Amino acid sequence: MGVDEIISRSGVAKATFYRHFPSKDALVLAYLDRWFVARSAAIEAATEGIESTEEAVLAVFGVLHDWFEHGTAEASAFLHVMIEMGPDHPLGQASMDYLTRTRKQLADLAEAADLRDPEGFAWSCHILIKGAMVADSEGDTEAAARALTMARLLVEEHHEKKPSSAPRRFTAWTDPEGLNQNVATSAPQRAATSRASTPQRARRAGSR
Repeated sequence: MGVDEIISRSGVAKATFYRHFPSKDALVLAYLDRWFVARSAAIEAATEGIESTEEAVLAVFGVLHDWFEHGTAEASAFLHVMIEMGPDHPLGQASMDYLTRTRKQLADLAEAADLRDPEGFAWSCHILIKGAMVADSEGDTEAAARALTMARLLVEEHHEKKPSSAPRRFTAWTDPEGLNQNVATSAPQRAATSRASTPQRARRAGSR
């Protein structure tokens, strides 16, 4: 959507628009900032007054469920902007900053609940939140509830009285096609590799 369409839909004069927002990126940045303030306030309001600090940690998933129920498009705004614009774009960088500040909020809640490794908990909890956002976009009406169930297990995992004894390693597997190496290459290299391998794939397909 271009600036002209935004101005047309908003019904404001072009001069008025540019007086407040010199560019479309400036408008998006203002939108993201406004949503972050509302998002943080919603999480704070949900956790206030909850006697159990562990339940306060999990209250964020109730907020998430409420957003999903009301079809709040902003719920996944930071995630979508970051993915669409990339980490090097100013909007992508701003989104990553807001996501980092959200993790800090989660880490503070985890620390208040005396959970082990609050920062690590915040990263894991954030993975559940972002996964729920994607699932909700796919049409899963129970996305927040499923994430809450896993978050309860995560709280147990990080409980001071119950340290995890599970090794943090992945099951070994064979990578005959060099998939991991391909994923690790840069975007231009991936594109070049794809173009170079197209004739080979076509020949293989024709031989089947």
